[in-house]
Amino acid sequence: MAITAGMVKELREKTGAGMMDCKKALNESGGDLEAAADWLRTKGIAKADKKSGRVAAEGLVAIASKGTTATLTEVNSETDFVARNEEFQQAVAHIAELSLDAGGDTAKLAGMKTNTGETVTEFLVTKVAKIGENMSLRRTSSVSVDEGVVTSYMHNAVAQGLGKIGVLVGLKSGGDKAVLEDLGKKIAMHVAATAPLALSVDALDPAAVQKERDALIAEARESGKPEAIIEKMVDGRMSKFYKESVLLEQIFVMDGERTISKVVEDAAKDAGGAIELTAFERMALGEGIEKKEEDFAAEVAATRGS
Repeated sequence: MAITAGMVKELREKTGAGMMDCKKALNESGGDLEAAADWLRTKGIAKADKKSGRVAAEGLVAIASKGTTATLTEVNSETDFVARNEEFQQAVAHIAELSLDAGGDTAKLAGMKTNTGETVTEFLVTKVAKIGENMSLRRTSSVSVDEGVVTSYMHNAVAQGLGKIGVLVGLKSGGDKAVLEDLGKKIAMHVAATAPLALSVDALDPAAVQKERDALIAEARESGKPEAIIEKMVDGRMSKFYKESVLLEQIFVMDGERTISKVVEDAAKDAGGAIELTAFERMALGEGIEKKEEDFAAEVAATRGS
């Protein structure tokens, strides 16, 4: 079958692949457009595999919401340049919308079908082949309430619902929605700034608490004071740790006086009903990923020497 320029153009628009690759794919598939697209995807996977070992610590955090459920999703890329690419942003926003049905399960989200018919994992592989950088779905989380609101806040937003630090706050209440939305937004901004470890003291990771206590005990013993005094010293410092690390115990950054639990209690009067702060999620782009330090001068020197 003769391959026409129109066929090449159509396949190029469908896949984003180069003109010569499209022509070759059509020749390989006997002019079948769908088969040619599959052929390109297969080749794209081969190219993407070569990029999969690269560290991807940039990218975007995305917020999606529906009713009283909201999600945070992190999709990584290698560079901030790609994170500012409109096609990448649209891809992340699409994945974020799908995450509303994943219930905070990253593996489930990775296997969900996108609007191209591919799974999220396959969808990103196709983008890797087209855009030329390693990309990966890193994680997703969800907050939901039966009654009330789940509010969100995006710090350093680059587009609607896309940015560097995303926060969700769940408020369970039958009170005035406007009051709840305002309260939730302020608490979300507080969370973005303070990065609490847990909602309550009971919700703290026991291992993290023990690690902190052990460190404080070792530090206090250097003073040479008796064990009974050391115990009191450690208790006092642990109390400070809780006030710094637990959301409900933290001092509200917007007034510097009340604890978050007191802020919620006071807002209930305006809302006309009790308010329970049930959950929060904070997702900062790239946190915990060890970034590779690039030595461009060494690379240039190596290139010149080769």
